[in-house]
Amino acid sequence: MTAVGYRQLWAADPGGWRVAGAAWAGLTGPVDGRAGELAGAAGRLRGDWSGAAATAADVRLGGLRGELTSVTPALIEADQVLAELAGRLAVAKARLTEAVTRADAAGVVVDRSGGVRAGPGRPGAAEAVAGVAAALRAALDGADVADRAAADRLDELARAARSGWASPPPPGRPASGAAPELVRAWWSGLTPAQRRWLVGHEPAVVGGLDGVPAAARDQANRLLLGARRAELLAERRGLLARVPPGPVASLRLRAVAAKLAGLDALTERLAAGDPRAYLLGLDPAGEGRVVVALGDPDHADRVLTYVPGMTAGLDDAPGELGRAARVLERCAALAPHERSAAVLWLDYDAPDFLTEAASAGQARDAGGALHRFQEGLRASHEGPPARQTVLGHSYGSLVVGVAAREHGLAADALMFVGSPGVGVTHAAELGVPPGQVWASSAPDDVIRLARPVDEVGRRALLGAAPLAAVLGWPDRTGHELWFGHDPADPGFGGRVFPSGRGGHAGYWDPGNPALDGMARVVLGR
Repeated sequence: MTAVGYRQLWAADPGGWRVAGAAWAGLTGPVDGRAGELAGAAGRLRGDWSGAAATAADVRLGGLRGELTSVTPALIEADQVLAELAGRLAVAKARLTEAVTRADAAGVVVDRSGGVRAGPGRPGAAEAVAGVAAALRAALDGADVADRAAADRLDELARAARSGWASPPPPGRPASGAAPELVRAWWSGLTPAQRRWLVGHEPAVVGGLDGVPAAARDQANRLLLGARRAELLAERRGLLARVPPGPVASLRLRAVAAKLAGLDALTERLAAGDPRAYLLGLDPAGEGRVVVALGDPDHADRVLTYVPGMTAGLDDAPGELGRAARVLERCAALAPHERSAAVLWLDYDAPDFLTEAASAGQARDAGGALHRFQEGLRASHEGPPARQTVLGHSYGSLVVGVAAREHGLAADALMFVGSPGVGVTHAAELGVPPGQVWASSAPDDVIRLARPVDEVGRRALLGAAPLAAVLGWPDRTGHELWFGHDPADPGFGGRVFPSGRGGHAGYWDPGNPALDGMARVVLGR
């Protein structure tokens, strides 16, 4: 294998590699369909045929079905490898463009083979020539590393196809909620064939363990998509069987229909390729929980974790993912030579009603899970540590604040937008480096009205809603919100970036300076 050359990198088409990866992933449907046909054929044979030959045929059909099923994770892995290659090539091409632009500005000539020399009338440009040459070399080295990494992983897949995709691992699995560092150590001790066996045979275990690499979790959770959809369909059938359905059943029917629509829209997004989505968690129970990364967080330079607020659930996960995507798009526009990833973390029971949102209970319940997830991102990351930023919106900002205060967060920066308070009185209580707590509040955001009630209102509320008693009522200072000091007030001790008008949900609107503010915090600018 030769190193990637200057002309090769200019000609490289990252989009073509993404399309090729999506084609491999697209084979999972036909493979699953054929496996289902074999299962149906085996069932029909068992009903009409008995004896030794019938038993042998059933075993053989089961083996063929198992072989087909074991191929599916490898097809997803091929897509991941090629998407990762595409992302790295795009960054390398951006660095190449930046180096050539730098050469033009300095009067340095870059020839068609990548040679660098001083331009006419620039005899003293040795330093500029050296700088441009180093920048070109860095771009080509990045492309070369990406090319070799993809080739090695595809070679390993090819060897596995010849020798067997999977083999059972030794007994023992990390318990649910195990420390991500221990999970990572366990996973690292397995062979590739053992990991593929676990993905194919125990996807629910692999998909839910923080510390397992994003690629393996994505493979496992994608294998579970059909089963998760079947659970929702079965729930809907059970509700429809009630004739006539009562008012409660009717409400539940609408909720299930909304979750199905959300899951279907999410599945469509998972099939899109730019940036590739990684399904890191999915549970349709209750309001539904989901964790999705746009871009591979294990290989990104910058990783954003976005925690949404009140009413968030599986039904509107695609919309919440769109908010994360808009921040990621701004990161790519501001720093095309860096790799960023954005995660929608909706692995908690968000409040549905104001009476629930008046309590910090659901935020406290979510704290441990968010802590483990962030630790898992650190544990599974490859290469130099990424800059990790956690963003909370509305009630999600309280989730982030409580997790940081009570458990600690593996984060280099915290951001709060549209916050009702984050459960602390000062930024120093959040445990991140000084100057890395950020907030923004739109001038027309209704969350600004979430002030502590006065004494008369307090007594009335305590009489009507005893849960309010657990919140505590700080003295009114003019900067106190429902859950503590306004993080967008300079007196909180954090840093503030501006937002235009747009109400409680407008922070991600195109042209809102808050969108640029969020992207710049993610990039560390």
